Amino acid sequence: MKLYQWLIPIVCLFSPLSSAPAVGPVPTTGQCPNLVFVFSDQQSWDMMGCYGNAQVKTPNLDRLAAQGVRFNHCISNAPICTPYRGLLLSGQHPLKSGAFENDVRMLPGEGKYFGEVLRDQGYRMGYYGKWHLYGGNRDRPVPPGPYRYGFDHEFLTNNCTLVYDAERAYYWDDQGIKQGYGDWEPYAQTRQAIEFIEKHAERPFALFLSWHPPHNWGGGHETYAAPEDCLALYDPATLKLRDNVADTPRNRRIYQGHMAMVTSIDRAFGWLMDALRAQRIDDRTIVVFTSDHGDTLHSHGFVHNKMRPEQESVRVPLLVRYPRVLRPRVSELLVGALDLMPTLLGLMRLPVPATCDGRELAAAILAERDDAVDSVPLFLPPLDFRGVYTRRHTYTFDTSGGTTSLYREMFFSKPDGISWNCLFNREADPSEKDNLFNSPHQPELRAELHRKTLEWMRKYADQGVPYQALIGAVISEGDREARRQRNWNAFTGILKGRPHDLLPQVAVPAQPGPASPQNRQP
Repeated sequence: MKLYQWLIPIVCLFSPLSSAPAVGPVPTTGQCPNLVFVFSDQQSWDMMGCYGNAQVKTPNLDRLAAQGVRFNHCISNAPICTPYRGLLLSGQHPLKSGAFENDVRMLPGEGKYFGEVLRDQGYRMGYYGKWHLYGGNRDRPVPPGPYRYGFDHEFLTNNCTLVYDAERAYYWDDQGIKQGYGDWEPYAQTRQAIEFIEKHAERPFALFLSWHPPHNWGGGHETYAAPEDCLALYDPATLKLRDNVADTPRNRRIYQGHMAMVTSIDRAFGWLMDALRAQRIDDRTIVVFTSDHGDTLHSHGFVHNKMRPEQESVRVPLLVRYPRVLRPRVSELLVGALDLMPTLLGLMRLPVPATCDGRELAAAILAERDDAVDSVPLFLPPLDFRGVYTRRHTYTFDTSGGTTSLYREMFFSKPDGISWNCLFNREADPSEKDNLFNSPHQPELRAELHRKTLEWMRKYADQGVPYQALIGAVISEGDREARRQRNWNAFTGILKGRPHDLLPQVAVPAQPGPASPQNRQP
């Protein structure tokens, strides 16, 4: 037996560095569990069969749900690509990691990030697919070193593109040379991931697979396309749209393409599970499926598809399979994206860095204490809102101080007609059609949810500094000018330092923002 084959399990079980409690039984194999973490881009929780959508064909993911824990309330604390990926891989609030908006470069982890912890515990690390953490120009490779955040063994990414078809989809190889996939992007990426599994099946590994579909692509906010055989499974004329979406031919075509993309990644996921079974390691592998944020798909009349407090934007699927340790069930536990790193490390019995801002929920999951969490924080500095998600309510308030931002101007066509002051009772109003923020009958509820929001802000030392002041403090004048000119090729995304250390000191707002229009476009 090779040294690593007996040394790594001992480290997992008895490491004096670990701050994770002994929360549950170790696998009967005596080995550290592998981790396969798969996440799609822009997929709401309701776009899967196992979450009750009978028209979406996701048999492989539904099977995973039946074999593991399906979480009903997994929330993307910051529903946009780079901030989510920063939460996941750093375990830190965006104002600490620096990943507060798209196309900024997350700060180095200094050994405290998810991939770095796993690497330093002896895991072989693999990352495939979308990255979107290197900042600046998207059309370039991510060099080896600290900006791969611990994925030092196998790393094949296209950084961030919006083309998935066989003719144009590509990745950067180990030499930094652009290579064409020659296939529908998630299919090709999954084959790369399977090669990683086959290569490292005899030792503990951690594989992260980041698919870009079902994100809109190629031609803007309304382009949703998929392989022809997947599109043929959905007839636009018979699809049932969300009840807060206008029933138009355009929206029906969007739903057809989105659902077809979902089916394509479900197919690829099935291949991945087949590979684990073929190597006879599926019983000692933690498999996770989730998404970085949802897609409004024109819900509420919104043209842009994310960066909103509504659950179509913030609520995502979360499936976790861990044979012999987790009993298959449906969980009502509230889980935020910020909690995923510390919770998975806890389930793996590995050290959870003190720098993690999320909650380590392994004990609650193993004990099936679904009431262990009262609320999940929401924060999106580029759009100046903070808030909370509870089992019944979603609440956010505007922290802009009356200023506007480039993000509001770019992504919301009528920024003066949209409010980030929101209060929804999802239990009574699951489609979130009635914004109660200004209701004269809800002052006590609004005050209580605002109090919870302020508690979260204080926990993270988030003072709600308006976005314009934030970027003035943390990015260079050259980058600010590139942003003003929208010259993205000149934008570097390199921060001057940690936002927390550079921001002006201001008081956290003590009361909700001023009364504002109903949260709908006029």
